[in-house]
Amino acid sequence: MAKVFNVTTVCRPQKHYMVSLDGRLRAMKELADNGMYFIINKARQYGKTTILRALNDYLQDDYYVVLMDFQTFGSAKFKSENAFSLSFASSFIRLMNRNRGSLPPGLSARLSGLEKICGARLSDFELKELFESLSDICASSDKPIILMIDEVDSAANNLVFLDFLAQLRAYYIDRDHGPAFQSVILAGVYDIKNLARKIRPDEDHKVNSPWNVAADFHINMSFSAAEIAGMLCEYEADYHTGMDTETIAEQIYYHTSGYPFLVSRLCQLLDETVSMRLGSKSEAWSSYGIIEACRILTTENNTLFESMIGKITNYPELKHLLERKVFNGQTVSYTATNEIIRLGTMFGIIKNVDNAVAPANRIFARVLADYFLSMDELKETEIYKASIREKHQFVTGGRLDMRAVMERFIVHFTELYGNRGERFIEEEGRKYFLLYLRPIINGSGYYSMEAVTGSGTRTDVIVYYYEELFIIETKIWHGPKRNEDARNQLMGYMDSYCQKTGYLLTFSFNKTKMQGIKEVRIGDKLLIEAVV
Repeated sequence: MAKVFNVTTVCRPQKHYMVSLDGRLRAMKELADNGMYFIINKARQYGKTTILRALNDYLQDDYYVVLMDFQTFGSAKFKSENAFSLSFASSFIRLMNRNRGSLPPGLSARLSGLEKICGARLSDFELKELFESLSDICASSDKPIILMIDEVDSAANNLVFLDFLAQLRAYYIDRDHGPAFQSVILAGVYDIKNLARKIRPDEDHKVNSPWNVAADFHINMSFSAAEIAGMLCEYEADYHTGMDTETIAEQIYYHTSGYPFLVSRLCQLLDETVSMRLGSKSEAWSSYGIIEACRILTTENNTLFESMIGKITNYPELKHLLERKVFNGQTVSYTATNEIIRLGTMFGIIKNVDNAVAPANRIFARVLADYFLSMDELKETEIYKASIREKHQFVTGGRLDMRAVMERFIVHFTELYGNRGERFIEEEGRKYFLLYLRPIINGSGYYSMEAVTGSGTRTDVIVYYYEELFIIETKIWHGPKRNEDARNQLMGYMDSYCQKTGYLLTFSFNKTKMQGIKEVRIGDKLLIEAVV
């Protein structure tokens, strides 16, 4: 059976094209060998379950591994200490018996004793008794036991679960004085330190004690370009598309920053959808094919994007921060102690780039931009309606006339918003350009946001229309020196993309400005400069 790219279930090497996990597994085993308690808290669809399943297999020679999934525990199992303890014990026994090889008699006897307690449904079997039984099991084992719990925060609304965590903490700390698990590994979106957010305010005292036993988890779960290239080499060996695996991997990484779901989904779209549209796999695995896959991906409704939009809806401050960053390139210092920044990072929506907040990847930036713009489109914004009326005049013979787009934008923006004032132009100008641009390229083109991290004065937009590329730098006028910096920035991008023509859109508050478009030649480059 041929392998496929997978985004819906646990990835398995024998069935799916995968990035190699060997380096991560070795690093995690080292933590386990050292008796560490650690937490893999990463955003949704970041490969947590896949890595835990792989780690379970990887550790089998040296340990007995118990891998639980708290999503399989119904809410009734958390109604009381007794119900939870019996359910946990029952799952523990079943999973212990799945380990490779026969268990020694002493360990089997301990497990049988615990199984009898579960079968009798003893009403006085609670957390204290559970951990005493677990300690006895560890004492009778011929190999160390590792406990892993996936989706650990799915149970976090339950106070019994928090009592269990407190007991587990005490049990782990006291392991020098009594038999205990060799290592404890938890996985979920919320870090233990953030679980208080999922508890009712009047019960916050349940998590007040410091959780100071968990080791820092610094293993990078994102895929590097080199790792993506390794996966593509395996695919190429099967299909012989002729792709340059390193170049294609770099381009996939450019758009995704290695976010596992996005990498796999782009590859899946290239393999299954884009190849059908372009007529062959060889045509699909190309720069144009990747842009087409990005266009499809950013217009679909998947659970990852739904989750992201849900998070920013639930946290308006995070939404406001991202809207300013996406459209204005506004610099926001990355402060790890800031609650909103910490949450955005934990949810995988933002990251730290040169000590400044940035969207986690270009795909997310585009999805967020489209979401924010759609709110204005639904309000029937005048600039959007003007674009809808005129969009057909900007494409001739399948080619987009970007200069004409900018000329008409200047006219409409000046007519509609020219008297709104400096603050409006600074905060809304660039967003309104995208509102005007989006209907023109919709269905045939794709744009990528390049928010400049180091300054709040520039935002770059890369527009792909069929196989043509347009680099547009938008900026606020802050004097000749900044204007010269913007030109140099634009020419740097032009060099990176091997382009001879670039576009500079300046929003100016200068009353003596020369509004309109002019051409500036610098060496072998042509800059189309538009001033609003």
